[in-house]
Amino acid sequence: MPDTEAITAAEQAVLDLITLDEIRDIAVDLVRAEGQNPPGDEGPTVDALTKACEARGLVVTTSEVEPGRSNLSAVLAGGTGPGLLLLGHTDVVPVGDNWTVPPFGGEVRDGRLFGRGSADMKGGLAACVVALSALRRAGVVLTGPIELAALVDEEETGKGIRAYLRDGDRSGFAGCIVAEPTDLQTIIAARGDSYIEITVTGRAAHSGKPSDGLNAIYGAATVVSELERWHGELSAQRHPLVGSPTWSVGQIAGGTGTSTVPAECLITADRRLLPDETGGIVLADTAARIEALRLGERGLGVTVDMTMQMPGFETPPDHRLVVLAEQAVRDAGGPDLPLAGWTAACDGGFIARDAGVAVIVLGPGSVAEQAHRPDESVSLDQLLAAARTYALCAMRLLSG
Repeated sequence: MPDTEAITAAEQAVLDLITLDEIRDIAVDLVRAEGQNPPGDEGPTVDALTKACEARGLVVTTSEVEPGRSNLSAVLAGGTGPGLLLLGHTDVVPVGDNWTVPPFGGEVRDGRLFGRGSADMKGGLAACVVALSALRRAGVVLTGPIELAALVDEEETGKGIRAYLRDGDRSGFAGCIVAEPTDLQTIIAARGDSYIEITVTGRAAHSGKPSDGLNAIYGAATVVSELERWHGELSAQRHPLVGSPTWSVGQIAGGTGTSTVPAECLITADRRLLPDETGGIVLADTAARIEALRLGERGLGVTVDMTMQMPGFETPPDHRLVVLAEQAVRDAGGPDLPLAGWTAACDGGFIARDAGVAVIVLGPGSVAEQAHRPDESVSLDQLLAAARTYALCAMRLLSG
């Protein structure tokens, strides 16, 4: 239960306006808005979110990133001071197999909302909307605005966050709360992510005389073994909150047929980044590491490209946003958990790096136990606590 002695009368008036029924209804509508990424069908979710925000008096604008894919911004006006950014995404990963409930049914039972995106992160979006609505209805005077930015393509290459940062100066925030699922634990550091493509080229020949060719798959196998070895070495570079950087080879493709020596092989790998690592340095280190394999002496060519990078972040534990968020979770009836780091990556890294804004991740649901899984679900109690937390954070951060 919340520590009511820590809550002011003005705060309690806002909390009284936050109801589970309202959050649940919005979250159900969002889950029922079908769409998966890839290919990137955020449109129905953006439409449902727009309707919910406009019905509650928020100022909504949308900005097309690609045809049929628009970022959404919903703003509650405040004073001229720095504001608060609530950050989320409207895309969900593909449904996949082994569901026992309709993935877009929005079924509610046993105190949980089921469906693809319920935890990651349509439930968090619903909590943000209701928090803003309660603040508006209570007539709270804020020193700065609150913006809910719900962006496309977070689950893939981050087209939404890149467009959002291109479209305007985002440095005028006192802090950013990413409403991703953390089981309402305050996350102050997260790893970044990058995708590396390594192409090995050789020479085709008839497999009856393989010495006439240069086998690109053999060269690729050498690269894969080196990445596995490098992954083991990286375990020594352990960050106290987010763990170690990692390598994971995700796909390998090469050759045109069994009877032909393959002339090309493509390796795609995931390289997780520590908060202070940059994609440029990782790319240069990868190229140097592969060059040291001396595949050229075997007649093979190699190119290394980075096709995606998402920065990590780290916010000091004594930052005002962190201190206020920790207390707000407790006062909102959420769990009393220690500050932590996240091995996953999120759009918040871009806000920290490119806008210079302090970032935390704090939201309902579990990224480890529910996100990207069949029968994804989120606790209704956590949705309520999340909305209360966001409202308290806003009032305390944007107070006179």
